[in-house]
Amino acid sequence: MSGDRRYGVLAEFASPEALVAAVVRVRREFRDVEAFTPYSVDGLADALGVTRTGVPAITLAGGIVGGAGAYFLQWYTAVIDYPINSGGRPLHSWPSFIPATFELAVLGAALAAFFGFLFLCRLPRLRHPLFDVDGFDLASRSRFFLCVRATDPAYDAERATLLLADSGAVRVLPAGVS
Repeated sequence: MSGDRRYGVLAEFASPEALVAAVVRVRREFRDVEAFTPYSVDGLADALGVTRTGVPAITLAGGIVGGAGAYFLQWYTAVIDYPINSGGRPLHSWPSFIPATFELAVLGAALAAFFGFLFLCRLPRLRHPLFDVDGFDLASRSRFFLCVRATDPAYDAERATLLLADSGAVRVLPAGVS
């Protein structure tokens, strides 16, 4: 099809050491690269330049909103909306508000972390262009893949193909249509 936009160039490696060495070499020329491995590889995150995510900040915000919302709801109902003087206790009896406030802070943090993680990872993505590449299913079993994405400002398919081939790839092929 004319006008198709390729996702990038994909290279397959036989070992994790070869993958990490290739990532170090490829990252000198390209910044927008992704690695796919069947298990965690030591040093790969550093080689890829992976930085911290926003999940902790999102989790903190969710916890604060959940806790503040719970405390405000209890305060409003006990002091403003429906005040009941039960046994001479003050209307704003904050110690009795703490258990529910804590529980809803935890719930808010957990929900924010879950949905924030999904959002930041662009999930759920039911179809990825690399799923159409022959042999990419081995990324979850025994092979290691490195993809130079076409969204990289310095992307050139021929240069990326040559660089990946020179980096010790078992095979290099164009990645799916995005």
